[in-house]
Amino acid sequence: MAKYSKKAQKTVKSAMHRKKKGTLTSGRSGKKVTSRKQAIAIGLSEAREKGAKVPKKKTAKKRTTAKKRTTAKKRTTAKKRTTAKKRTTAKKRTSRKRARS
Repeated sequence: MAKYSKKAQKTVKSAMHRKKKGTLTSGRSGKKVTSRKQAIAIGLSEAREKGAKVPKKKTAKKRTTAKKRTTAKKRTTAKKRTTAKKRTTAKKRTSRKRARS
């Protein structure tokens, strides 16, 4: 099944033609669009306004709260410290045994 309808494809195509002519302008600022990607984005947004079948815009993932992040960091650092201590003591013991014999 197609993600984009024929109507959406036509609006993007017309936006690309307007970009080539130099008549395509961006929203608020009204500056001339020179980027190909920006022209496609404008075409898709126009298609959405007309009601054409276009996938939803991708939104940013929600961030976790600062409190959760700090507790998670504390846990991981505590685990690392204990394993580091075990490794150093194990090395010391083996070196002592070798020195005695």
